[in-house]
Amino acid sequence: MSVTTTAGARLRSVGGGANRWVVLFVLCVSLLLVALDATVLHVAVPAVTEDLRPNGVELLWIVDAYPLVCASLLIMFGTLGDRVGRRRLLLLGYAVFGAASAVAAFAPTPEVLIGARVLLGAGGAMIMPATLSILRDVFPDRRERATAIGIWTAVAAVGAATGPVLGGFLVENFWWGSVFLINIPLMALILPAGKWLLPESRGDSEGPWDVLGALMAAGGVLGAVLGVKRLGAGHGLLDPGATGPLLAGCLLVVLFVRRQRRRTHPLIDMRMFSRAAFTTSVGCIVLAMLALVGLELIAVQYLQLILGLSPLETGLRLLPLTFAAMAAGATGSYTLSRVGPRRMVGWGFVLTAGAVLLLVLMGQHDRPLLLTAGFVLLGFGLQTTLFAAYESMLSEAPPEQAGGAAAIGETSYQLGAGMGIALLGSVMNAAYGPPVAGLGGVPRSASEAAAHSLGEAYQEAERLGGAAGDLLRTTARHAFVHGLHVTLVVSAGLLLLGAAAALRLPRRMEASGAVEGTGTVPAARMPAADIPEPASGRPDPGVPTARRAGEPEHRGEGDGVPTARRAGEPEHRGEGDGVPTARRAGGGAPLPCDPQARSVPEAPAGRRAPSADERERAEAAGSGRAAH
Repeated sequence: MSVTTTAGARLRSVGGGANRWVVLFVLCVSLLLVALDATVLHVAVPAVTEDLRPNGVELLWIVDAYPLVCASLLIMFGTLGDRVGRRRLLLLGYAVFGAASAVAAFAPTPEVLIGARVLLGAGGAMIMPATLSILRDVFPDRRERATAIGIWTAVAAVGAATGPVLGGFLVENFWWGSVFLINIPLMALILPAGKWLLPESRGDSEGPWDVLGALMAAGGVLGAVLGVKRLGAGHGLLDPGATGPLLAGCLLVVLFVRRQRRRTHPLIDMRMFSRAAFTTSVGCIVLAMLALVGLELIAVQYLQLILGLSPLETGLRLLPLTFAAMAAGATGSYTLSRVGPRRMVGWGFVLTAGAVLLLVLMGQHDRPLLLTAGFVLLGFGLQTTLFAAYESMLSEAPPEQAGGAAAIGETSYQLGAGMGIALLGSVMNAAYGPPVAGLGGVPRSASEAAAHSLGEAYQEAERLGGAAGDLLRTTARHAFVHGLHVTLVVSAGLLLLGAAAALRLPRRMEASGAVEGTGTVPAARMPAADIPEPASGRPDPGVPTARRAGEPEHRGEGDGVPTARRAGEPEHRGEGDGVPTARRAGGGAPLPCDPQARSVPEAPAGRRAPSADERERAEAAGSGRAAH
């Protein structure tokens, strides 16, 4: 991995200075906008429907185009950033995201809005993995990186949870296009700031970029997520509209994996999945998101349809979950260093499962203290789990594969969200539908329509009126609360399964990328200008010094014999004394040297030994270089 720094932008030199926290701020603002856009439109759907008059299919794509496109392109753009430069791709993502927001805000037709949402998804796919891979590069010390990832994950949670609140406020006071318009001034500010402050970094750029593999990954993820979403929307397992994309997506993913294993220079090194910590972390992200998104969706319906809260009031009720997630992210680095990844992920899942079971006590009437306590525990537990899982996954990946690893993490995030809606939504429908569909004393057509959702049950009850309408309404409400309880129990079981899986994670957090406990980068990884030299102008004995980037190996004048190493820069050491040793001719065991004398390597086999004059010239040249 190489990090290039230009002389005209010294603020980008973050190899150990405080500017890395400025970089983190820019990255978090980027992520906040992307996370906001994933949920801000949900409360604006009624206003969009009234203004643009989309049909059912168009409305579905207006809502789903952004997450589907974003999820499918994460691997493509994550690995492309490793090749062409993560900062370059991030800035392009800013531009695409801002332009698409302007188009979406003033879209005159459903087709234009769908196209704008597709572009927003592409811009988001450029931004999300780039932020995490640059973060991995800027924070080589694992303990500092853990703090940065905690802040990063907390910002993601804040964006996702704040989206409905902000969207409800904007729709109530302005028009639906304002939910997109807020992105434009922020992107106009962050684009030049990112160009000036962010460092450029690349991963392993050997070999050609696998275009076919990138397209296979995009198509596979798109088919899988689309199929899962349609299953969650009520399509049956035998419906080709759901199973067709799902099977095609799974087939493309399998072919993609086989192709990457055969290639000399793959997009994603599949050997990462042979590491138990990496694979387990990805699985834990999927399970955590499955529980979070599925439960949030059902909780929103409960707050609005059972308790009768407005969209803005619903968003405010969910704010304790957001604040708890922020607290978990802020304290995550300290907790991880104290208890280790295994216990942090495991106990995070257990705490979340306890919060879910506490929410089983919800009923027909509002219990604010119970809901607040449940949401606080839920947010803290899930954020603890997500933080430790992301940190372990990113630390297990090689630095040159940071973009690919970040893309895998974000794809698992999106896949878990889709699976949560599909799985928990199916459980909810299975528990809610039969009691309503088989209700006596109500026309069969009305009961069957009411079995689809609680919202439709309210519409049918209002249409019927009288005793039949009241009966249908009451039955549907009780069936929904019963289905909610069943769904919560199933969620708790999945969370406990995640706690069991966390036993495969490392017991302790091992520091990497820095001298443990110091937070400093070893000299071999620091820029040449930052390598400290002793006041005497000579390197300290026993402390290795790094050859500066691009500096050739120094040799004697014309004889091809390497000159003496700097004093104290050992290739071979004596046993326990840290004194450089000379190797025997022909590569034998090392011989101890006089600590006061310089060691001159023997001539390679087949060459004459250097004369005394040549050795003196070599020593003089080596001494002169060591003084620089």
